[in-house]
Amino acid sequence: MDKRILYASAATAALLAGCQAAKPAATTATTAPAGPAVEMLGTYPVPANEFAYVYRKNNSTAADYGTRQSVTDYLDLYTNFRLKVLEAEQRGLDTTQAFKRELDGYRQQLAQPYLTEKSVTDQLVREAYDRMGQEVSASHILIRVAPDAAPADTLAAYSKVTALRQQAVAGTDFAQLARASSEDPSARENGGKLGYFTAMQMVYPFESAAYNTPVGQISAPIRTRFGYHVIKVNDKRTAQGEIKVAHLMIRMNPSAAKADSLTARKKIDELYSRLKKGESWDKLVTQFSEDAGSAANGGELPPFGTGRMIPSFEESAFKLQKPGDLSAPVQTPYGWHVIKLIEKQPLAKFADLEAGLKSKVSKDSRSELNKAAFLKRVRQEDQFVEIPAAKIYAFSKADTALVAGRFKYQFMAGEGMKPAQAKSGGGKMPLFLIKNKPYYVSDFLTYVQQNQRPRAGAQPSFAMQQLYDQYVEQSLTEFEKGSLDTKYEDYRMLVKEYRDGILLFQLMDEKVWSKAIEDTVGLKKFFADNQAKYQWDQRVQGRVISAATPALLARVQKELKTGSFPMANPGAKSLVFNAGKTELSKAGETALDDLAKRIAGDTLAQVTVTGRVRKGEKASLARTRADAAARLLRQHGVAARRIRTATQAGATADGGAQLALSTSSPAALEASLNQQNPLSVQISQRVFAKGDNKVMDDLMAKGPGTYNVQKDGRYYAVTIDKTLPAGPKTLAEARGQATSDYQTFLEKEWIAQLRTARPVKVNEAEVNKLITK
Repeated sequence: MDKRILYASAATAALLAGCQAAKPAATTATTAPAGPAVEMLGTYPVPANEFAYVYRKNNSTAADYGTRQSVTDYLDLYTNFRLKVLEAEQRGLDTTQAFKRELDGYRQQLAQPYLTEKSVTDQLVREAYDRMGQEVSASHILIRVAPDAAPADTLAAYSKVTALRQQAVAGTDFAQLARASSEDPSARENGGKLGYFTAMQMVYPFESAAYNTPVGQISAPIRTRFGYHVIKVNDKRTAQGEIKVAHLMIRMNPSAAKADSLTARKKIDELYSRLKKGESWDKLVTQFSEDAGSAANGGELPPFGTGRMIPSFEESAFKLQKPGDLSAPVQTPYGWHVIKLIEKQPLAKFADLEAGLKSKVSKDSRSELNKAAFLKRVRQEDQFVEIPAAKIYAFSKADTALVAGRFKYQFMAGEGMKPAQAKSGGGKMPLFLIKNKPYYVSDFLTYVQQNQRPRAGAQPSFAMQQLYDQYVEQSLTEFEKGSLDTKYEDYRMLVKEYRDGILLFQLMDEKVWSKAIEDTVGLKKFFADNQAKYQWDQRVQGRVISAATPALLARVQKELKTGSFPMANPGAKSLVFNAGKTELSKAGETALDDLAKRIAGDTLAQVTVTGRVRKGEKASLARTRADAAARLLRQHGVAARRIRTATQAGATADGGAQLALSTSSPAALEASLNQQNPLSVQISQRVFAKGDNKVMDDLMAKGPGTYNVQKDGRYYAVTIDKTLPAGPKTLAEARGQATSDYQTFLEKEWIAQLRTARPVKVNEAEVNKLITK
């Protein structure tokens, strides 16, 4: 059981819940705070602003927020919490590598929302949703160029695509141009036609150009990570939303022989004809559909929208109007399909899609806009200052080795400095400053060496510029991460709460959770000292049968009288012996292992072994095999008292031993009767205390006997075998509650010790500032 669940102090647990939303701050809890203290814990002052923040965060929606009772109660909780954290720090739990790793992981997660531009994200999410209301049909011509291509290559690609655009604008057929010149491989087949698409289906620059270009017009050249495009917008229409369909499919390879193609077409036509005459869709799909992934589910496919399926399939599907409508046979590269409409789903409301869109935007090419806006802001806020002379010097180190990916750099004291500076021990040359923090040329060139890669055909200065931009971006981002504690109170407090929560959990595990479980002597003493708390009320030993119908109830009562119930045996049902012998085959050995495991899982289980013979074998071999099987079962750990033997008259196809499992556990009977409906029957046979079962509660005072009751649409047979008097529970019977109570006891003792070691002195003046009611 998770020790967090075992933690019984509701007060501290509530406090922890508030603290789990944050991470450890850069300073420890023992750092002297700025401003007044709300209380002193020994010599440690608890900052008033820290307590006020946590109180507001965790209580602002409570009805009694701001009352004296609310404030003082929470201060008491917070005091206990802070005392425990101070103890953890005193013991050095915040200095372990495990603690630091866990804390750093939380820090990285918590920092992410602060390393983005929320306003830009919100704008992009809303834009994406608005665009999802419209679908665009477009064609394009692509001239490939890598994202980090050299300027000369970029210019060549731009010039080529511009010339193609001019031809298209002048009247040359766009599809013909695409087939002849586009570097999108599919253009030779489709003339550059992409069909309909909507937001989030194309890279963002392409999507924006398509949505912003009027129907019939051709866009200016657009750069994406694939290269330069020119886009012709063929049509725009209101979004069709999503559609859910099922299909019956006959597979056919596009390159199949003509005879095979004709056979596939005849099959789908025949099936379509039978469906139109009213034959069962589910039956024909199960029998004939060759899409194994959907046939078992009536051919049903996940919902899809525009641009997510093969165009011919999508077009036919969206033409269907009413649920149950069937399409005529439709051909795709995978074969022939008949499509049945299940439902059409219009575009969902913005509130329903917002969270999913935010996640997609963060991973989409749109995120580059967010990153650019973030970097622009932190350049200003963090006072980024470039040193031109140092940049010139750093770039002078670029040579052909850099574009080959073999650049090497070794720092020498005084390099790049004026002689007087070098002589005075300058040693390094600042490349740029972030809030007056210098970032040196030597560090940048080391970064270059570690992050370089071959860039065939590029100029060394171009390669160096790209690495410089990456280094600046990384430096600004890391600096901003390091500044979050001082820039954002929410982040600082969130981190501090996470830090304290980690420390508290480690110490609580040692002082309370694990101790309560492992200290068996202490638990026994606590239980004995508090025996009066662990008492049984009046109880009865008996059985409650609940059934959906009177007939089922009567059947259960009749079968229970037999005292033995067949057990489902999904594994081996027989042992196979070699012909004429009593040695098991390999299959027989496996069956034996399976059976022994099944019996071990039910202490009330028994196995009946029935020996059999093949045609031509002596009848006496059946008894020999039954005895041999019983002996082998005993060798596999099955007790002799749980094995019965028998023989079967006549010969069988295989000479072996048939295995039949049975049990005296009513659970087997219950499982058998509930195969069709899991709520048909429930059988509960045990000791019942007040509150365990409502039907038994009503009859408990009547004493031993059998009672038939109808209640809330169910039929019950309640048997009370005997009444058990009230009295003390044993530790075994009360272990769960006793352990929880012992944890609470240990925690209270511990807190008392902490308060003695660090006397608490409250600053009432600061407390009064939080009382508003």
